[in-house]
Amino acid sequence: MRPLVKVYLLRVALGIIAALACAGYGVATQQIPHNPPKDAFPVDYLFFMNSITIALAVYLVSFYLIKSKFVLKVEKPPKLVTTGIGIYFMTWLILWILLYTVLVVS
Repeated sequence: MRPLVKVYLLRVALGIIAALACAGYGVATQQIPHNPPKDAFPVDYLFFMNSITIALAVYLVSFYLIKSKFVLKVEKPPKLVTTGIGIYFMTWLILWILLYTVLVVS
């Protein structure tokens, strides 16, 4: 398997891990409401911003780990920054929304 394909698949897995970490953070800090109100859904911007920070932190840590391992194996080292960035954030966002919805409704 080519190194950039490994990086891409690793970013997918890390997007899943980041979403699980964000949901776990919401449960641990009790920022995810367990019984949704009937009138209006509460918007917690702090939880949203903390989740984005967790996702960015996981991406940055993964970038430095991937860079240290794959920098000599690829033709263009700047490709390590952009490879998988879209799928990482899409995987994180979709799974985070699904987990949030499941945790609120249950």
